[in-house]
Amino acid sequence: MELAEKVNGDIVIGTDPDSDRVGIAVRNLEGELTLLNGNQTMIVMTEFLLKQWQNENKLKGREFIGSTIVSTPMMSVLADAYNTECKIGLTGFKWIAKMIKDFPELDFVGGGEESFGFMVGDFVRDKDAVTSTLLACEIAAQAKSNGGSFYNELISLYIKHGFYKERLVSLTKKGIEGADEIKQMMVNAREKVLKEVNGEKVVLIEDYQLSVAKNLQTHEDSELDIPKSNVLIYYTENGSKIALRPSGTEPKIKFYISVNAELDNVSDFDKTEQLLESKIDDIIKDMNI
Repeated sequence: MELAEKVNGDIVIGTDPDSDRVGIAVRNLEGELTLLNGNQTMIVMTEFLLKQWQNENKLKGREFIGSTIVSTPMMSVLADAYNTECKIGLTGFKWIAKMIKDFPELDFVGGGEESFGFMVGDFVRDKDAVTSTLLACEIAAQAKSNGGSFYNELISLYIKHGFYKERLVSLTKKGIEGADEIKQMMVNAREKVLKEVNGEKVVLIEDYQLSVAKNLQTHEDSELDIPKSNVLIYYTENGSKIALRPSGTEPKIKFYISVNAELDNVSDFDKTEQLLESKIDDIIKDMNI
């Protein structure tokens, strides 16, 4: 990013050593470099691919995009806008790749999750920073040639489909005592079911360990057709989403929070973003995270 400032670069792309994860920083509305999160890059990349498929008359009603249970709900909104399906799986790109195998009659456009990474098409069935980097550069170059930017593309999607804001809160609990504490936190979350979060009624609870979705309005249960996993997700009446998930590799419990609001125009962006950030702060405070 220091080099980008020196040469006045529009975009910075970094990968990890094995080149599967990709991080992207771009110029924001004030011209400052800002690091995008995985949800944001996934939205822009998926929209770009869907639009390309549409322009090439390749959308025939049997296409799908892939996402995960802890990622932004905006992926499903995008799929609906293009009359495609958004398949949701467990965390990890192996589950998105498995969708391609499980549904050979459908065409896979692209997919990702909230962590830094994306999968373009079905030829590399894992998160792949090589094709993702090429895609990010193509998006940035095309946007610039049209007088815009990668960041402008993101804002335009918020205006069109709603401004979805996510935050990951990760609590570290080390040692055997920490593991027991994390285990107890999940037990408590299941036994003492939240009816409200930050003043919003909880309307749906998905428990992936029990493979059941509980509708608190109709009091009906439905089966979750996804492999069992120790994940609990709350959905509120205003579209907020809070997921609880212990890490499988680290002594951590993670809270994935998503809120959303309407965004009428670019001039309202800063105000709306602050509103959503404050809402997330209030949810964290209300849940004693």
